[in-house]
Amino acid sequence: EGMALPQRTVFPQEKICMDWQQRQRPGAGLFNLGNTCYINVILQCLTHTPPLASYLLSYQHSQACQQQGFCMMCTMEAHVRKVLCSSASAILPGAVLRDLKLIGEEFEYGRQENAYEFLRCTLKAMHRACLSGHHDLDISSQGTTIIHQIFGGFMKSRVTCLSCQAVVDSYKAFLDVSLDIRAASSLTTVLEDCVTPKQLDQKHCFRCSKCKKKAAASKKVTVHCAPRVLTLCLERADPWTGTKISKFVEYPEYLDLRPYMSDTAGEPLLCSLYAIVVHTGDTCLEGHFLCYTKASNGLWYQMDDEFVDYCDIHTVLGQQAYLLFYAR
Repeated sequence: EGMALPQRTVFPQEKICMDWQQRQRPGAGLFNLGNTCYINVILQCLTHTPPLASYLLSYQHSQACQQQGFCMMCTMEAHVRKVLCSSASAILPGAVLRDLKLIGEEFEYGRQENAYEFLRCTLKAMHRACLSGHHDLDISSQGTTIIHQIFGGFMKSRVTCLSCQAVVDSYKAFLDVSLDIRAASSLTTVLEDCVTPKQLDQKHCFRCSKCKKKAAASKKVTVHCAPRVLTLCLERADPWTGTKISKFVEYPEYLDLRPYMSDTAGEPLLCSLYAIVVHTGDTCLEGHFLCYTKASNGLWYQMDDEFVDYCDIHTVLGQQAYLLFYAR
């Protein structure tokens, strides 16, 4: 609907397995080599993402990979296998640290960086690796890598002319969603606000293609295609002052995406929380990252660098979350 269909499919979505293939204890912890906690939390959340882990553990990528030199998919495949299959209580994510500049050139080894930025660069690097060997793909076809098939969705933006009621729809692909939490007390209130139509101010007046005049308009943004794994960033840095927003924002274990979809009719679209990232510290420029992940055995664990400890869901839901990972 209004979106170009891919001419070719890099990875068929029916091959994605949303469940763990085997039940086991959580993976090993990750050593911190000085300000590398932002890397560790993202590696742990991705390692405990069931459809991604299932694919990486199958060796499908490395068996077909023809990439010369650095390949983020091969790096992640080796890392996930090492974490989940190691008998050690903690391992060193050496390959990731060695190729840090190839994942994102802005990252400086030994410097505290942002976990959200590292997540975005890691997913992009994995996506690029999946496209290696595929030439002359149209934009829509490029969006059919396993990374986009797992984490990717589409937002729909509908602008309505308040003079003649004509509508203009546009669509945008996303791998994660960043949310302004300044006025919110819960995740559901943030999402409700996102899908509430907003009147565009005069500066953003658009020229209506139907009534041919500059008119007031309203804009509504909805989730048009929901991703299999929804990644949410609760923005903790105040956009005006840069100070850290340290308040608690309530988030559920199970989230129904249906009320925030373009099509609100139909079955509930239930997602289950399986990982969160927490930032501790008074400012956004310093402090420490840790995460909570749900292992394949269905139990929750706090992962704080090399330390992996069992915890319950009430502990998980009581955190000052920064990143939230939900799986369909």
